[in-house]
Amino acid sequence: MEQNRPRARKKHVEGNATGLYRRPSGTSSGGGERSGGSFKMKLIIAIAVLLLGGGGGGGLLSTLLGGSSNPYMEQQSIQSHSWTDTSASAKRGELDRTVAEGSRAKRTQILGDGQDQVTIMVYLCGTDLESRSGMATSDLQEMVAAKSSEKMNVIVYTGGCASWKNNVVSSSKNQIYRVKDGGLELLVEDAGNGAMTDPATLTEFIKYANQNYPSNRTNLILWDHGGGSVSGYGYDEKNKNKGSMNLVGIQKALKDAGVTFDFIGFDTCLMATMENALMLDEFADYLIASEETEPGVGWYYTNWMSRYAENTSMPTIEIGQNIVDDFVDVCNQKCRGQKTTLSVVDLAELKHTVPQHMTAFSKSITDLLDKKEFTTISSARNKTREFAVSSKIDQVDLVHLAENMGTTEGKKLAEAVKGAVKYNRTSSSISNAYGLSIYFPGQNRKYVDSAVQTYDVIGMDDEYTDAVRKVASLQTVGQVATGGENSPVSSLLGTGTGGIVTEEMLGQLLTSFLSMSSDRFAFLSDESVDLEAVKAYVAENQFDASELTWAYNNHEDNRICISMSEDNWKLVNKVDQNLFYDDGEGYLDLGLDNLYDFDEDGNLLPDLDYTWLTIDGQVVAYYHETTVENGEDYTITGRVPALLNGERVNLILVFDQDHEEGYIAGARYDYHDGETEAVAKAVDELQEGDTLDFICDYYDYEGNYQDTYPLGEQLTYHDGMRIANGRLDGQKARITYVFTDIYGNEYWTEVLKQ
Repeated sequence: MEQNRPRARKKHVEGNATGLYRRPSGTSSGGGERSGGSFKMKLIIAIAVLLLGGGGGGGLLSTLLGGSSNPYMEQQSIQSHSWTDTSASAKRGELDRTVAEGSRAKRTQILGDGQDQVTIMVYLCGTDLESRSGMATSDLQEMVAAKSSEKMNVIVYTGGCASWKNNVVSSSKNQIYRVKDGGLELLVEDAGNGAMTDPATLTEFIKYANQNYPSNRTNLILWDHGGGSVSGYGYDEKNKNKGSMNLVGIQKALKDAGVTFDFIGFDTCLMATMENALMLDEFADYLIASEETEPGVGWYYTNWMSRYAENTSMPTIEIGQNIVDDFVDVCNQKCRGQKTTLSVVDLAELKHTVPQHMTAFSKSITDLLDKKEFTTISSARNKTREFAVSSKIDQVDLVHLAENMGTTEGKKLAEAVKGAVKYNRTSSSISNAYGLSIYFPGQNRKYVDSAVQTYDVIGMDDEYTDAVRKVASLQTVGQVATGGENSPVSSLLGTGTGGIVTEEMLGQLLTSFLSMSSDRFAFLSDESVDLEAVKAYVAENQFDASELTWAYNNHEDNRICISMSEDNWKLVNKVDQNLFYDDGEGYLDLGLDNLYDFDEDGNLLPDLDYTWLTIDGQVVAYYHETTVENGEDYTITGRVPALLNGERVNLILVFDQDHEEGYIAGARYDYHDGETEAVAKAVDELQEGDTLDFICDYYDYEGNYQDTYPLGEQLTYHDGMRIANGRLDGQKARITYVFTDIYGNEYWTEVLKQ
């Protein structure tokens, strides 16, 4: 482990923290931070997998707006407003107009001179983004506010939502509209009630729009939740049991429709992935999508649609550039602090230039494993930009991953991917996001089997599939090797941590594990995985938790520290402070922060000021997520679990050089009941009067996890809520440090208290 750490936020200590108690059972949201989100492994229980993971016509715009007080519908001067942003984060990148020699010809032939006829198909699954916050209505407003053209038709399919926030779109049935003359023209009053995550529903819409509004330039935009390479697209609020439409489903829908597109865009989270791009090459020339969770404002449709209508012969990469610029500029103004990414990918070039480098890169990973250099792979994965971190879907930036591996093959792959990404912009709150992510196991193994199955159908590189299996196998066997609980209980109770297991003991644990879990971990049985070699490696490379003891560093200041051997440090991927509080009946888990330092000998020094983050004086559970540094500029992002008006969310907290004390940048809805594995767009801003119940995990004195409980009193949101650190009772606070090893195992130190 590198013996340094990212910049820690500056702590402003203000008085004593309040609300250090849990509210009674019955107000719980269910599904705790640790019980739902970490492994609990025992000899005979194996692994519990990580989960947390405008319409209308003529005057129809006013009809669409009618009567709603929803904040997403306040779009003053929307027809004529042109968004600009002069901040450093809004500087334009260079549009790459080159195309690698040998790439296939584009499927769409642009006629030029404004002669082109355009059909834009918008597949608008409103879901809870609309019923909760009116996000779909807001984007419909932007569409109807755009300039129109006889040469461009915008056809919108609506559905998937229990309650639309306008007076036009039906909540009881799917419908099809055309954007026309500043409003919505109803084309199909009843398109049935098919789930919008059913490939057949998407196919039906594409066929309808293509047959009734034929054109030489056809574009498709899918609007909803997004789940990345494995979960794919969508969440239909009215058909929750249908799940999402994975990449195999998207492929089937497009193949059955028989239409090719100028570009396919995803106004969703997380769909700018290598797997998605390679699959879509058969159906489109360009992919426009986001690597990260999108802010709730989503794409800003008015400007780019107006420009497209004015020149229907506009080059596709320029259309994409306009979409990206409008999106990032609006997010910079309306969603400060939220992570924003959007890229334009040339699918023809990607298909031509990347696969050979992908194969070589995948083989280089396998070679590292053969050379017993899993620590190199694990360290590279740990340092790589990850997206939707709290959802634990294991999506990481492909360029950053390839570069971090430090191989020649990785560098060549990174260059090829950069060449295929023609335009890419991000907000200043995110770094190392180059335009395409990829699934690479790290936080959990839940998705490995489904990823492998998806890869087999969409034609993903076999070498990469094998590399994923082998990496996941080492991670899984490394988890099995702990042979005990991965939880803070032993630290709280002072019962110590499990020791090193022999290869023979590991074999027994693995046999027991496979007998109970082989159906959920089929990748372990694949012939490409040498379990004996994996077992031998893990037996020889185990983190020694017995070294997690506090001692004094024998320096002049004689500070308490953790001193470990260099070999043990090499098996550590990260360290976090974990703080608990004794409320008289058990322990409140107040979260994780990167609060520590190192002395000149490389010993870890704890932060012992016994303060914790508060909002308006109320202590909250806080989890540090990412730190981005650029010279003196920095952005630190964390999350606070809460109930927002009774709905479970993670508040987004941001600290930067201009806001050292931090601010609430929005919220992300958190699904804990298996409703969907796709990720929702973030709430842009909280509204005055919203209620906030902060929540945390709770353990009794016997070390049993109890539940997630509301913490302290309910607060009412208001602008400028004060974020600071409040003083805790040092006799009741319990500070421990959690070390995460190369397999994802967590080990807690002995508790520190006054």
